[in-house]
Amino acid sequence: MSKNQRNIGQKLKSYKRTPFSFLMMLLVMLSAVITFAVLIFLIAYVLINGVPYLKPSLFSLTYTSENASLMPALINTIIMTLLSLVIAVPFGIFSAIFLVEYAKRGNKFVEVIRLTTETLQGIPSIVYGLFGMLFFVSTCGWGFSILAGAFTLSIMVLPLIMRSTEEALKAVPDSYREGSFGLRAGKLRTVFRIVLPSAIPGILAGVILAVGRIVGETAALIYTAGTVADIPNSVLDSGRTLAVHMYNLASEGLYMDQAYATAVILLVLVVGINTLSGFLAKKLTKA
Repeated sequence: MSKNQRNIGQKLKSYKRTPFSFLMMLLVMLSAVITFAVLIFLIAYVLINGVPYLKPSLFSLTYTSENASLMPALINTIIMTLLSLVIAVPFGIFSAIFLVEYAKRGNKFVEVIRLTTETLQGIPSIVYGLFGMLFFVSTCGWGFSILAGAFTLSIMVLPLIMRSTEEALKAVPDSYREGSFGLRAGKLRTVFRIVLPSAIPGILAGVILAVGRIVGETAALIYTAGTVADIPNSVLDSGRTLAVHMYNLASEGLYMDQAYATAVILLVLVVGINTLSGFLAKKLTKA
C-alpha cells in the first residue's frame, strides 16, 4: 500500500469518528467548485457574446452613432485610473504608516479613524457620486470633468487602500524593526527601508482592488465626470469611462453587440492590470 493510500485511509477513519468534519469538508469543496464554475461561466459568457463583435471601427478615436467607438472611453478609463491612484495611494499609504508605526497602540483617536474608514467602505457609490456632484462639480466649480470624477473615486478607494496597507504593515514581524533599531537605524529609515519593502505585496493587493473598483464604477462617475464620449483636452473636460460607456450602450438598447464587445475589453483591461501588478510585486519583493 502506497503512502497516499494510507493517508486517504487515515482521513476516512477520522471522518467516520467526526462526521461533522466530513460534512464541513464537503461544503467547503462544493463552495469552491461553485465559485470557480460561476467565474468561468461569466468569463465565457462575456467572451462568447463579445469577441465576434470586436471590429476595427470600435477602436476609432472619434465616437459616432454609427461606430459606437470605445476608444475614447478606454483612454478616459486609463486617465481616470491613474489620476485617482495618484491622489489616493500616497494619502492611503502614509495614513496607514502613521496608524501602525507612529500612533500609540490603544489610542482612542486611532480607533475612531479605523472605525471611520470601515464605515466609509460600506457607503454606496451613489452617495459618493452625490457628494462629488455637490462639492467638486458645484461648489468647487469644476463642472462635469475628469478631475471631479478622479477626486470622487479617490475618496471612495482611500479607505480600501488604508486598511489593506495597515494590515500589510501589521503582518511584518516586529523582529525586523527590532533588528533595524539594533543596528542604530532611525525610525524613518526602518519604515522605508525595512518595513515598507516587506509589506509591498499586501499594499499592491489593496491597490489592485482599488483599480478594480475604479475601472468598474458607474454611478459615481455619471454624477461627476459626465457621459461625453470624447477624448478630453484637459482634466477639466467631461468624459465617460468604459463602464459608463457600456452602461449607456446597454441602456439605449440599440448597441447591445457593442456593449458586449466593450465588456470584453473591460475584462481584458482588469486582468492585464492585475497581472502587471502581480509581476511588479514579485520584482519589488526580490529587489
